[in-house]
Amino acid sequence: MEAVSTMKHLVQVEEGKEAVEGGAPSAGPTYRCAAGGKCASPPAVPGLDCCWDIFRLSVERCPDNRMLGRREIVDGKAGKYTWLTYKEVYDTVIKVGTAIRSCGVGKGGRCGIYGANSPEWVISMQACNAHGIYCVPLYDTLGAGAVEFVLCHAEVQIAFVEEKKIGEMLKTFPNATKFLKTIVSFGKVNPEHKEKVEQNGLSIYSWEEFLQLGGEEKFELPPKDKDDICTIMYTSGTTGDPKGVLISNKSIITIVSAVDEFLINSDEELREDDVYISYLPLAHIFDRVIEEVFIHHGASIGFWRGDVKLLVEDIGELKPTVFCAVPRVLDRIYGGLQDKITAGGFLKKTLFNVAYKYKQGNMLKGSKHEEAAAVFDKVVFSKVKRGLGGRVRLILSGAAPLSRHVEEYLRVVTCSHVLQGYGLTETCAGSFVSLPNNMSMLGTVGPPVPYVEVRLESVPEMGYDALSRETPRGEICIRGDTLFSGYYKREDLTKEVLVDGWFHTGDIGEWQPDGSMKIIDRKKNIFKLSQGEYVAVENLENIFGQTPGVDSVWVYGNSFESSLVAVVNPNKQALERWAESNGVTGEFATICEDPKAKEFILGELTKMGKEKKLKGFELIRAVHLDPVPFDMDRDLITPTYKKKRPQLLKYYQSIIDGMYKSMK
Repeated sequence: MEAVSTMKHLVQVEEGKEAVEGGAPSAGPTYRCAAGGKCASPPAVPGLDCCWDIFRLSVERCPDNRMLGRREIVDGKAGKYTWLTYKEVYDTVIKVGTAIRSCGVGKGGRCGIYGANSPEWVISMQACNAHGIYCVPLYDTLGAGAVEFVLCHAEVQIAFVEEKKIGEMLKTFPNATKFLKTIVSFGKVNPEHKEKVEQNGLSIYSWEEFLQLGGEEKFELPPKDKDDICTIMYTSGTTGDPKGVLISNKSIITIVSAVDEFLINSDEELREDDVYISYLPLAHIFDRVIEEVFIHHGASIGFWRGDVKLLVEDIGELKPTVFCAVPRVLDRIYGGLQDKITAGGFLKKTLFNVAYKYKQGNMLKGSKHEEAAAVFDKVVFSKVKRGLGGRVRLILSGAAPLSRHVEEYLRVVTCSHVLQGYGLTETCAGSFVSLPNNMSMLGTVGPPVPYVEVRLESVPEMGYDALSRETPRGEICIRGDTLFSGYYKREDLTKEVLVDGWFHTGDIGEWQPDGSMKIIDRKKNIFKLSQGEYVAVENLENIFGQTPGVDSVWVYGNSFESSLVAVVNPNKQALERWAESNGVTGEFATICEDPKAKEFILGELTKMGKEKKLKGFELIRAVHLDPVPFDMDRDLITPTYKKKRPQLLKYYQSIIDGMYKSMK
C-alpha cells in the first residue's frame, strides 16, 4: 500500500520494521521519489533490452549526429575537435566485433579495456555489447599488481590497451597469459613489445591491423537478455583485493531511464545538441552511466587529451553543456576562482562580493538561479561561465562528498545547476541526486532517483535509530533494478551486503525534512578511545575538512589512547599567506614543519570543532602537516579519493607514535 510521506519529495511504499531479537536491527519505512510516476521500474521500451540497443537505436534514429570527438594534433599543437558520426562509429564497431569473434571470443567471453578515455575505448566497449561479451575495464590507477589480479580473476581472453600502457600490460606476464591470448593496441605496436608478446605465445595487433582482421567474415549478433551481464567492474576497495561487480543490461537500462526521468522532471532534459566532456575514467561507473545517457539521446561526447593541466583548455575548445566532476576537481575550480578574485584588486573584489551576496540572498529566498540576479550574471558571473567554455548548464558532482561551501559558491557563480549525487558501483551509480533550484538541499545528496527504493536500517552500536521521530538515521539500504548481480566468484561477500533484496551501502544517512538524504558517517569507521568513548571518524573529518586553510584531513585514534591526532594537507596559498604575516620563512614544505604553523592549524581545527559543538574527546590534540596531498602514488587513497585507512596508518605510523609521545 502506497502512502504519501510527510517528506515533500518522497512517497512511502512500506512501513518501518521493529528489531528482531537476536536478528535484524529495526528499519525505517521504505520510500521512493515522489516524481517519476512513483513506479518501481521504468515503462518497457520496445527493442530496448540491453546496452547494445541503447547505441543501436540512436544509430537508427540519428546516424549523422556527431558522436565521438577528439582534438586534432597538428605539428604538436592541439587544434579543433574532429568528430565521428553515430553511423561511422557503428561501422567501426561492427568491424571490431567481427575481429574479436575471429579470435575465438564469443558471447559470455571476457574482454579487458585498459587506458584513458578515447573513441577507441567506447568503440571496444560497444563491440563487447554487440556480441554479449563481458567488458572488463582495467583501471589506470589500480597499478600493475591489481591489473594482473583482474586479468586472472576475470579470465580475460582479449584486451584492448592504450599504446602507452602496453608496457604496463606486459608486466602481468606470464601469470595473465593463462587466459589472455590477444592484445590490441589503440594505436601502434613497437617491435620490442611485439617480440615479448609473441615469445609468450600471444598475438598483438595495432588498431588498424585489427580492423582488417575479420576480413569479409560475417558473424550474427547473438540474442541478448536484460538479465545478461554486460560489465564486470572492479572496485578498488579500501581493503583487500578489488571486487568484481557484476552489472547487468537491466541495471544500466534502468539507471539511464532514471536519469532521463529525473532530468525531464527538472525541466532539463537532454537534447541531441548537448555536448559532454569525457575525462572522468570510463573504468568507473559514474562516467560510464553518463556516457550511456548521452548515447541514448544521440548527443555528443568529446574526449580530453588525458592531461589534467590541459583540461581547462580542452573545455574551452569543446564548449560542453554538461560537466561532471569529482569534488577534488570542483575544489580546484573553487580555489582558482578565489585566488583570481583576491588578485583582482579592491574594486573588483568588492563588486564580486556585492553581486555574490545579492544573488545568494535571492536564491535562498527561492529564486531560480537564472532569475536571481540577471544583471550581475551578465556583468560579473558570465566570466566564470566562460571559464568552463560558456555553455555549461549542468554541473554534476559525484564519487565523494562535496563540501557545502564549495557547492553553494558554485551554485551562485557558475550560472548553471550544480547538483550532488550519490551512488556506488553496486547500485549502478546515481541512487540519489539533489534537485535544481533547491538551496535547502545544500550539503545533501537529494532524494532518491526514480525506480530506486530506499530505507534506513538502525545501527544501535553507533546510536543511529532509523525509527526516530525526530531525526531518522541509519545505514542506507537500496533496492530495485539498478542493483548489481553480485560479486564475481565471491558469493560470500555478496551475501554480506545483499540481504533479502536490500543492498547495504555501509554509509550512514539522515533523512532531511524535505525528503533529501544527508550522508553523515560510514558504518565501519568507528573506533573506541581508551576511556570507552566511541568516535565516528568520518563525521569528524567532514567537520574538520570545512576548516579554512585545510585541504584534507585524516583523523586517527585507537583504544590505547584517550585522544585524537590528525595528519593535515594544508592549503598552500592560505598557509603561505599566514607565514608571510607571521614572520615564518622558507619553502612550503619548511613552513609545514614549523611548530608555529602546526599550532596555527591546530587552533583553527579546534575553533571549527567548538563551533560545531563537538565533545572534548572529539577534538584534535596534535597535528602533522604534510605538504604533499594524500595520493594514489603512495596508495593512501582509492581512485575515487576515499581514504585507505590501514595504508595511511602504515605510512604515517612513526609520525603518529611521535605525536602521542610528545603529548605524554
